[in-house]
Amino acid sequence: MKWTLIALVPLFVGSVVAAAGGSSADSRFEKLAADFLDRFPALAPVTATQLGDHRFDGELDEVSAEDREMTAAFYREFLGELEGIDREELSRANQVDAELLAHELRYGLFRLEELQKWAWNPVRYSQLAGGALYSLMARDFAPLAERLGNLTLRLEKLPRLFEQVRATLEPARVPKVHAETAARQNRGVLSILDNMVVPHLGELAEPERLRLETAMASVRRAVEEHQKWLDEELLPAAAGDFRIGAELFDEKLAFSLHSPLDRAQVKRRAETEFERVRAEMYEVAREVYAAQNPYDELPEEPDEAYRQAIVRAALEVAYRQLPGRDEIVEVIRGMIDQTTAFVREKDLVTVPDDPVEIIVMPEFQRGVSVAYCDSPGPLDVGQKTFYAVAPLPEDWTDEQVRSFLREYNLLSLQDLTIHEAMPGHFLQLAHSNRYPSVLRAVLSSGPFVEGWAVYTERVMVDAGYLDGDPLMRLIQLKWYLRAVTNALLDQAIHVDGMEREAAMRLMIEGAFQEEREAAGKWVRAQLTSTQLSSYFVGYQEHADLRRDFEAAAGEAFDLKAYHDKVLSFGSPPAQFVRALVLDQPIPRTAAGP
Repeated sequence: MKWTLIALVPLFVGSVVAAAGGSSADSRFEKLAADFLDRFPALAPVTATQLGDHRFDGELDEVSAEDREMTAAFYREFLGELEGIDREELSRANQVDAELLAHELRYGLFRLEELQKWAWNPVRYSQLAGGALYSLMARDFAPLAERLGNLTLRLEKLPRLFEQVRATLEPARVPKVHAETAARQNRGVLSILDNMVVPHLGELAEPERLRLETAMASVRRAVEEHQKWLDEELLPAAAGDFRIGAELFDEKLAFSLHSPLDRAQVKRRAETEFERVRAEMYEVAREVYAAQNPYDELPEEPDEAYRQAIVRAALEVAYRQLPGRDEIVEVIRGMIDQTTAFVREKDLVTVPDDPVEIIVMPEFQRGVSVAYCDSPGPLDVGQKTFYAVAPLPEDWTDEQVRSFLREYNLLSLQDLTIHEAMPGHFLQLAHSNRYPSVLRAVLSSGPFVEGWAVYTERVMVDAGYLDGDPLMRLIQLKWYLRAVTNALLDQAIHVDGMEREAAMRLMIEGAFQEEREAAGKWVRAQLTSTQLSSYFVGYQEHADLRRDFEAAAGEAFDLKAYHDKVLSFGSPPAQFVRALVLDQPIPRTAAGP
């Protein structure tokens, strides 16, 4: 799922906060929030477009040292003003938003001044360049001629951006894997021009068309110049360590999770769940194996090797149902209709009418994940959501293709569609974008969003999706085991120094993943840090909240009403949703360690 944090994402104007109690503190906070939302987009125009503020559609981000200093000063200015407001006098809704704003302002400073990804992560720049163009062309939020006009303005600034990137990156600090990924993504800008812009040139008047064509020609030269720099200068000099180490990891984990759970607690929970889920997979696999082999006798107390073999044998049954190499997007289109019909039939949660479209993942986004959900910003409510799926690399061997398709068999694609679309990310974010506080929508919590999507995988299977097929249950458990393993890998790699061989063994033998999935996750774990923990931690928090709410409600518990209530508060961290759902005091967090 694609989601955003304030350190990379601009905010935008609009409705600021939910109805408050009318105190002077509320008025001060609402004014501060409105000012923040009004001023911040100028610091990062590309993501302002993505989130629905179109005042700066013709502008392009600056990535110079002067810009970083200005952004840091902006964060400190608002932190100072926010600290002068008595949180106890705020309404409960504003107490939550004030905590989120303080937390994200400090997170922004941490990313700028301590993590310093601007100096060593070229991937963020290739995605920025691609996003600058893609965000203008993907959705019909304005007339085509207007969007193409702003695209021309951004294209004219793009060579400057490449020059700033080359001056900003410090090759000795850039990890090799980041340089390689950026080099693969860089020409994705050209595919956007060829596929999304060139077909519309004839719809422009001649002066506008000629200016756009001139800008495109300039950008093509600039992209090739940047590609040469990536290949011939950055790649050979890239010598940074992709592991961020314990100190930075712990700080970043506290910021990105915004949870009471620290690294040690996450590890203890994940290790316990790892063993529990593997045991549950064996019980389901026994059922599948017995149906396939009715005359085999299974031992009462099998050893670990026997359990492993039975789970693998049951998974092989699922792997008989594979999509064709070029059929995945088309297969998923039908699955969205299927999952949506089931959610409505079982009345699991209120389903919005927003449109969703399955697309091939844009080239500039490839290399990190297999799929993501790209929802419209809160000011573009009602625009299309894109469920993007990466195509299989053309240079893969037949063996690699088969490995990938075994991992993403037809039942796994069902689970993926539940997670990314219905009732996972697409549905949850459609609800979130309708929450009255734009500030809260912008400051969304990755663990809440990812945790909800993992949680809905279990909800659908518990409700009997695919007629209660035990193979679907087994695949859902395998995907949850992937989330558990993600959390273990995240800290094992960045803090404990886990190497590729041990990581691959954990994924393939421990979590039953296919080689292509494990190899891709190894790359992703190097490119990112702490994000892989968000799936497991988010799920744990959703599961804990559901358990506690259900216990409190007793026989009056209603699943749909519960889901609608949880989704009614936007996407704040789960600890705040817990307080709002269970009518507890709003947590006062430290906004970091």
